[in-house]
Formats: sequence, structure tokens, C-alpha cells
Amino acid sequence: MIDKSAIVRKIEVFRNKKVLIVGDVMVDEYMWGKVNRISPEAPIPIVSVKEKDSRLCGAANVALNVSALGAEAIMCSVIGKDEKGSVFKDLLHERKLSSEGIIESTLRKTTVKTRIISSGQHLLRVDEEDSHPIDSKHSEELYNRIKSLVNKYTIDVIIFEDYDKGVLSQHLIEKLTKLDKEKNIFTTVDPKKNNFLDYRNISLFKPNLKEFSEGVKTDIDKHELDKLKSHAQTFINNQDIEILMITLSEKGVFIADNKNMHHFPAEIRDISDVSGAGDTVISVASLLLASGAELTEIAQVSNIAGGLVCEKTGVVPINPDELIAEL
Repeated sequence: MIDKSAIVRKIEVFRNKKVLIVGDVMVDEYMWGKVNRISPEAPIPIVSVKEKDSRLCGAANVALNVSALGAEAIMCSVIGKDEKGSVFKDLLHERKLSSEGIIESTLRKTTVKTRIISSGQHLLRVDEEDSHPIDSKHSEELYNRIKSLVNKYTIDVIIFEDYDKGVLSQHLIEKLTKLDKEKNIFTTVDPKKNNFLDYRNISLFKPNLKEFSEGVKTDIDKHELDKLKSHAQTFINNQDIEILMITLSEKGVFIADNKNMHHFPAEIRDISDVSGAGDTVISVASLLLASGAELTEIAQVSNIAGGLVCEKTGVVPINPDELIAEL
């Protein structure tokens, strides 16, 4: 059991925290319309578009979650100096998120994912992106921007939000991790495949089970808890990870450090949409870590938060009042 009053006190200090989110940002675009006929040019539906919407996505959704939880979020990334890059910055402004950490580049395009929807059904998704690594000039510029922000503000935690889109490289990860240790800043990671083993000396590392299995190159079923424990301990030692937290979908969450291991099952819920649950989990876990929460508190409250957001339709952050009520 968790001590609700102790957790509430930690959640209440979220508003005093300042968080840098470093990683791959995107714009989600939606087109809603109706299909009344099939095209005479090819056997495909013609969608008459009635409404359009643009939303922050990728690492920027973590910034939204951090902000919704009461902390100050500063997004750090590289976007294209293009029309969609302007849309991205406008969306940051609309959500009252800082753009101090955003670098614009003429050498790449802003990542955009466009979904075409009719009668609640996804008909098509179109991705526009450059997923190759950013060049050394922009990588150095991003590092210097982050270093400037770290010197300007008292940063409590830096979240690496990796989507394998090229912003985070081994060299940048190493430099930022070293900077974080020099400044005594917590570092947390939501990893993807390409850079999985490049994250070392990290405060909290949060893959899902599929990502962890791919990262350690071993098939691990969500029912094989003993096998997971063995590989988790090896990974913690090899990568110098302080806390490893692995989300197990409907099986809950596994958390470990170099002394303790715990598994907390998921609560029974009416699942509506799992989109964005991982972003909520890393946001809550990072803020709890920065607020002095214990290992079991981080796992259980993050698990509750991830389940809570799954009851909502679409990518929707949660606020402190919702989280406290759910406890």
C-alpha cells in the first residue's frame, strides 16, 4: 500500500519543478470528413474534409504532460525551418510552453503525421519526416542551447524522449549525461531501439517490455517474471542505471534498482485508448523522482497514472487533481 498523504505532498511540489525535455518532436494533423463515393480514378474512397486540427506530438506531448501536472516544461529539439515548424512553434505558444530550447534547421523538415478519418475510422496516415541523424553543427548547437538553459535555470530533471528520428545521437547523449551529473540533475529516459545501449549512468530508464527485449536481444514474455528479473539486474549493472522501470501493458509495471525488485499488476480498467500512456508514465515518474519519491511510490503512482489516461479517448494529459483523486 502507498501512503496517500505522503504522495499528495510530493505531487503538490510538482509546481516547483522545472523540467527539460530533449528529443524528437512532431506535429499530429487530423482531417475529419465523410465518404460519399468511390473515386473514378482508382478504387479508393473520396473523403470530403469537414474539419482539420493540429496537435503537439512525440516528445512535445511529454512536455504537455509535465506542464499539465503543474511543473514548468522546456522543450529542447531540432525542427525544420519550414511551414510546419512555424505550426509547431505556434502550438507551443498556444499551450504556454517555452520554445527557448528549439533549434530551427534548413537541412531537415519538421516531422508531421497526418491522419485522415471518416466516421471514426482511420482511412490513411501520411508521414512526412527526415529520420536521419541531425548534423554535427546542429547537434552541437542543441547541446550549447541546453547547457545555456541549465546554467540559466535550476533544472530538476532532464527527460530524454527518443523516437529514433535523429535528434538524439550517442555523442549528444554522452555529453548531456555528463553535464547532468556535473550539475546533479536527475536524468530519465524513454528509449527506442537505435540508441538503447547508448544511455549509461541514468537515474531512471523506462522502456516497455518489447523495447527492453529488443534492447537486450532476448525474447521475454510478460509472464516470464524470473527471466525479466535476471536480465534486468544484468542491464542495471552493465549500463550503470539507478532505476529500471519496465511497463508491461495489462500486466502492470516492473521496477528495480541494484538492491530491490518489485512487480505491481495493472488495475482493472475500462480501456478506451492507450495512446499517450507511455508519455504520461515517464512524466509522472520523472516528477516523482525529482520530488524525492521512493522506488515503490514511483512505480505504483506512475502505473495508476498510465491506467487513468487509458480511460480517456485520444492523447490527453492528466492534471494533479485527477491523479490525487485516483489514489
